[in-house]
Amino acid sequence: MPAPTTRPIAPADLSAADFYQYLIGAVAPRPIAFASTVSAEGVVNLSPYSFFTIVSQNPPMLVFSPTSRGRDNSEKDTLHNVRAVPEVVINICDYALVEQLSLASAEYPAGVNEFTKAGLTEAKSDKVRPPRVAECPAAFECVVEQIITLGDGPGHGNLVLCRVVQAHFREDILLAGKPGIDPLKFEAVSRLGGDWYSRLRPKNLFTVGRPNRQLGIGFDELPAHIRHSDLLTGNDLAKLANTERAALPTPAQIEEIKAEPMVAYLLNKHRTDTAEQQKQLTLLARQWLGEGRVAEAWRVLLVHTV
Repeated sequence: MPAPTTRPIAPADLSAADFYQYLIGAVAPRPIAFASTVSAEGVVNLSPYSFFTIVSQNPPMLVFSPTSRGRDNSEKDTLHNVRAVPEVVINICDYALVEQLSLASAEYPAGVNEFTKAGLTEAKSDKVRPPRVAECPAAFECVVEQIITLGDGPGHGNLVLCRVVQAHFREDILLAGKPGIDPLKFEAVSRLGGDWYSRLRPKNLFTVGRPNRQLGIGFDELPAHIRHSDLLTGNDLAKLANTERAALPTPAQIEEIKAEPMVAYLLNKHRTDTAEQQKQLTLLARQWLGEGRVAEAWRVLLVHTV
């Protein structure tokens, strides 16, 4: 397939505010750190940040970045607080809390408790001073290890490196019988550009076989008629290319697939038109790839090679 047309845009050619719109629109969805902190005087602050992710497994480390305000380069209360009291709770919201999370992002004057404004409950943390959000399905109590300032102009970031010292998870989102979170039960929310958010829902979830569990043959070793097919997408080809050499179909298996009812029907219906026959078999293979029937799709695509 021909490569799509792209538009080159250099940050230097736009204002920081305008280029920011491209950043947050393209780097999406972004998880949200609902960060609770306290000032040196013990005043609680709660604010969401979507410049946030995991950065280390061992030790368990999270990072979020409060940016300075674009209008006047002033720093946010969260940043002041973690400098004064280097502790934070990273709360994780689900869809049921998204409107309250958004409300907490309003720029209330310093000293105003966003827990109160957003109607959320302070729960005492086990190992750090800031409280966690009782309603959140997950929360990470963290010690701030380092703060790295990125630049000095309006909108500059401040990476807050946080080491997790305690975690809390709502029982109903946990996997049964093994460690982890059940994505079918955790409707996490994330940020896009503008006013847009996204929501984890079961109908939008899918799995992809990880290649580090096997050594697939790769795109370069796909037969030419498969690799250059106009009917198969990059995702389709990647599923085929992720097949181990030992799992490729044998001539006997390819012969066997000819007896499968739909394959037999297509072979008979288009027996006088080889090109149309190949097209319809490829479409069938594409359908089976979408259903996860990779081994059978391979056999159908190779019918004309035996």
